[in-house]
Amino acid sequence: MSLLMNYNDTRFINIAQIIFEEQFKRDPKLEQEMDERRKKLMYDDVVYNISYLSTAIYFNDAKIFEEYAIWLYELLCNLMKDLGRDRIMIQMIDHYIIMSEILEKEASDILSKEELVKAQKFLERAIKVTKEAALNVPLTTSFLEGKHANIRRAYLNAILSSDTRLAHKVIHDARNQGISIADIYEEILAKVMYEIGALWHKNIITIAKEHYASSVTQTIISSFYNEIFSQPKKGLTLVSCAIGSELHEMGIRMLSDIFEYEGWDTYYLGSALPEASLIESIENLKPDLVSISVTMQPYLSICEKTIIKIREKFPHVKIAVGGQAFLTTDELWKKWDIDFYTTSAKELAKWAGGQYDK
Repeated sequence: MSLLMNYNDTRFINIAQIIFEEQFKRDPKLEQEMDERRKKLMYDDVVYNISYLSTAIYFNDAKIFEEYAIWLYELLCNLMKDLGRDRIMIQMIDHYIIMSEILEKEASDILSKEELVKAQKFLERAIKVTKEAALNVPLTTSFLEGKHANIRRAYLNAILSSDTRLAHKVIHDARNQGISIADIYEEILAKVMYEIGALWHKNIITIAKEHYASSVTQTIISSFYNEIFSQPKKGLTLVSCAIGSELHEMGIRMLSDIFEYEGWDTYYLGSALPEASLIESIENLKPDLVSISVTMQPYLSICEKTIIKIREKFPHVKIAVGGQAFLTTDELWKKWDIDFYTTSAKELAKWAGGQYDK
């Protein structure tokens, strides 16, 4: 086999150029994403890709091209962080498909039939390992350990793969296996969303992927509403909200759902709620418990002022606070006039008398 063993071989140059041009034809977004420097690098990559493939074929060693495909994917992810791991994965999969088709069509005078079969096989393997590499993101130790870790990982992989149907299936299979809604919310969905936030913070995934994860998770939460709202009532009322201009409201929403499942009448007031509106709601609804969440530290002072106001007007109402913002304080909640602090909806439900282990 002589393909790509000679970089001056016009047949090799023609094949590389055809593959390069075909990728732009099939993917119009590339023109917007690639400046001249990136286009030059992309063409060079085509050359290297075929040369590594030819080496793997020459030695009949699939691992040569597999390891190269993984290395190339991670390199591109670091060089083009603005595109994100998903987009680069799509580019590379498309590229390997195009390579396969062009080699089949244009390299029959260079490669034997046996070598063409090997090329197809090795390119299929490159697609497989690239998909796996896209999921092989660095995760925190706490995410990989503990209760339902395997389901968390399966749900995260579905999100990273942008496979909405699989994400729904993972969660509903878990429920069908008898895992409680409280555990699904707190041990799986909440922890995956926290990990998603960490991956975005490390610039491993894009903000678009983070938004997608939130959207899918919110849809899954909504899918449990028929079951949640069909539970017998206990005559207890919860008012909950995320304080200030807080937009990270999923945790407090999950908490409200868990209380609703436990038979409480819940009034989830969302985020960015003015203090006056919260006070008015407490006055009208006369809740047994008010639960306030704070995710970002700048809103802690607003939370404190709100609690002081609630205590002044409603001295007997129970108040609970929680949220990620408190984790980086020196037990700040102990200085406030509240009844309970936790970052766990299940703990709060247990304290409030809910049977959260169903």
